[in-house]
Amino acid sequence: MRHLTIVDTTLRDGEQTAGVVFSNQEKLRIARLLDELGVHQIEAGVAVMGGDEKRAISDIVKLGLNSSIMGWNRAVISDIEASLACGVDAVAISISTSDIHIEHKLMTTREDVLERMVKATTFAKREGMYISVNAEDASRSDMDFLVQFAKEAKKAGADRLRYCDTVGILDPFATYDKIRILVEKAGIDVEMHTHDDFGMATANALAGVKAGASHVGVTVNGLGERAGNAALEEVVMALKHLLDTDLSFATERFVEVSEYVARASGRMLPPWKSIVGSNMFAHESGIHADGALKNPRTYEAFSPEDVGLERQIVIGKHSGTASIKAKFWNEYGKEMTDEDANEMLKRVRALAVDMKRSLFDKELVYIYSDMLKQRK
Repeated sequence: MRHLTIVDTTLRDGEQTAGVVFSNQEKLRIARLLDELGVHQIEAGVAVMGGDEKRAISDIVKLGLNSSIMGWNRAVISDIEASLACGVDAVAISISTSDIHIEHKLMTTREDVLERMVKATTFAKREGMYISVNAEDASRSDMDFLVQFAKEAKKAGADRLRYCDTVGILDPFATYDKIRILVEKAGIDVEMHTHDDFGMATANALAGVKAGASHVGVTVNGLGERAGNAALEEVVMALKHLLDTDLSFATERFVEVSEYVARASGRMLPPWKSIVGSNMFAHESGIHADGALKNPRTYEAFSPEDVGLERQIVIGKHSGTASIKAKFWNEYGKEMTDEDANEMLKRVRALAVDMKRSLFDKELVYIYSDMLKQRK
């Protein structure tokens, strides 16, 4: 089985989400959690910011984690020196490669971009660093120039190229074609760094892997600038179940980690969130619940325990008698007749419509109790 490297940038790109700030203690806790999950490399922050940021990166390095610790830098020597001072074992060196960025953001030329990147990479390599050269806005870059950029990076000592879909404009088909060409022509390891502006970050990351990318950049919960990044939990579970690539992550802790990062970032974890949302294994529809009760695989792609969740049979407007009978037997030890279940179902549906929601356990008990009383 092919080895893939997961690079988590929750502490760098994730914290660049508008309005998000992690305390230093939260950064340390998140780093520990990522390491315990099995993340191979943690992008810990931007050391040249100084102050708390630099202290947090240094403290993360001192934790002695199994994960490689990477510092993010512009293609500037002083940035890299700041990362080195923190004790990281890897550096990301980032510079734009698209003409729109080169002309309007950097206000320079392709030749100057190459020169800056090579100078910074050569310096970092002399310092013994593992190096990712980041091609910012790679997805809008001229392919011939991007291949040249990748080749020059490799020659200067870069270990991989980070292919950044900076504004999330790729689709999986274009991703596959572009990454296949880049891998074949440049001969360097490629990391997918995908954004979710069109809702395809995870799909594009997987497409890149199928095309030959060896690294995938992710964040917990898909946290990140604008619409966010490819989500760690989505990528790891999709690799395992859809691409038959088990990275031996402690996936049963995904919910724990997702909930912690959600609280630390002040960003709610939606119930409908793929992989870790509380609704992932909640069944209300009568047909679905009946199938799940008979054999969970009928309506579940994997087991709830795999990610730290539990299966829930929710009783509401769309429930069926099988759900009600199972609920009362499994949770209350009461065996219900078909007649009772049909009567309960009518009452449940009426109340659910009135309340505009599914029903709480106590409400079900009250309905059942009232039903029995009215028969006397």
